[in-house]
Amino acid sequence: MFAISWFDIIPVAITFLSIAFVQLLNVYLHVLGDNTAAKVVDISETDCAVSGNGAAAIAKSGSISPTASNGKLEKQASLLDGDSGISLNSIHSSSTAATTTTCATPGTPSATNSSPTHNAHNGFLTHTVSFETLGDEYHEDEDTLSLENLFPCDQTEIYASKKISFIIDELIQTEVNYVNYLRKGISNYGKLQQCADLPDGLRGEQRQQLLLGNISEILELHDKEILPMMLRNQRDLKGLFDEFATHFEKNNFYCYVGFTMGKKSSMQLRQENREWLQSYQTTIKDKLGIDSFLVQPIQRLTRYPLLLQQFISEFYKSGISCKPVLSAVCKLETRMRRQLDVVNQAEEIPNIDELNELDLQQQGYFRRSTEFDAQHFPTKKKYRAKIFLFDRCLVCTEVRKKRLAYRQHYSWEHVELQRPLELATANANKIINLMVKQQDRDKAKREEYSFVAAEASVVKQWLHATHKIIEIARHEKSQRDTFSLPMDLVLGVVLAIWLIWQYL
Repeated sequence: MFAISWFDIIPVAITFLSIAFVQLLNVYLHVLGDNTAAKVVDISETDCAVSGNGAAAIAKSGSISPTASNGKLEKQASLLDGDSGISLNSIHSSSTAATTTTCATPGTPSATNSSPTHNAHNGFLTHTVSFETLGDEYHEDEDTLSLENLFPCDQTEIYASKKISFIIDELIQTEVNYVNYLRKGISNYGKLQQCADLPDGLRGEQRQQLLLGNISEILELHDKEILPMMLRNQRDLKGLFDEFATHFEKNNFYCYVGFTMGKKSSMQLRQENREWLQSYQTTIKDKLGIDSFLVQPIQRLTRYPLLLQQFISEFYKSGISCKPVLSAVCKLETRMRRQLDVVNQAEEIPNIDELNELDLQQQGYFRRSTEFDAQHFPTKKKYRAKIFLFDRCLVCTEVRKKRLAYRQHYSWEHVELQRPLELATANANKIINLMVKQQDRDKAKREEYSFVAAEASVVKQWLHATHKIIEIARHEKSQRDTFSLPMDLVLGVVLAIWLIWQYL
């Protein structure tokens, strides 16, 4: 036994108290920041509490009509502090259903509050969070509020249906074939640099990367994650669909967006070296060729929602009462369709001309593109524009027949998006104004662009997307400002102090 004196306890106690104080201060500042943002982002209860017919309208539609808002039609949502400047101002109450505010019936679950994760992408810290993790919108058929979804159901009735069993078997078997086909294609065309008669147009690792894109990354995803998940859950459909949806929530399928963005360069390279590639195809006895190999990823991504739609259709026809499985498959199908939309929109990015020194590969993940009738106020020019949203900037292009001409790009910290004040006009809900912040804070913001959409729903979805991008940036900024100590470091310091005090 050894005696412990107050001289032994005091240094350790002071160390523990200091560490606890730092951690509590960290938590307090983090919560304070979240509460401040929530106060600005969310619509207050006073604004949402509308008496009489107004409250009934909110309960039914989930949004506040102009007549029920007592004239308070403009809401401002600043998502970051004044120093950062990333904000989304003047979000009209008609778009509240697309934000994290819940003014509908009490007890309705709020938006998913998942924390974004980050990966290194092109040398930068990028967001691996998908849009579904911030204010998700569910499929019409999803009964997410039902308590039945929280409990397991008997799935034997599902497997008793021959048509549904056939669809599940097809989903898994085609996944096996897909992985095998990708593995064989990479084996055939992934080592072209070893060919002695390889033409100069295909020599070098950079040309090899342009030719095949990131198809090795796609193979790794399906070989190590998707296929094992399917085989593991082939007798548990809810588990299969839930785990599958998780991969979309984590943005693991963004590799398909990168593959699509490199599609144009790959096609051009193949066309320039067509004669040699056909000769090589004959040599290795590949009946389908490299073109068929490189079209497989997009065909596979398109096939997923079609199979799920067949599953849902047969589910209803069979009269099966297993709502947890139905809810899970509807949620997965919705996420797949959204990912497919992003992939299709990404195909237009290589068509942007006159980018000069702007490298879109360094702007984080691509999120959405939308067409507007644009007016550029400094030049007083009007044209049809396509706006591309990335994690780090907004890119404005002019639509010119089959190509897109680059016009401007704006970092999120330098712009604000506003809805017009004259809400009495019929087209007000279709308009977004882009304001540029001046370097001198005393000066007013400069009106840069006016975007007019064909439908108000397009503006609502677009604002919803920008809100999520800005919210992710706000979360990332709050994480950068957080000071925390790793627990292994804390324990190491405590042990070192105790040993020094004990033996010296």
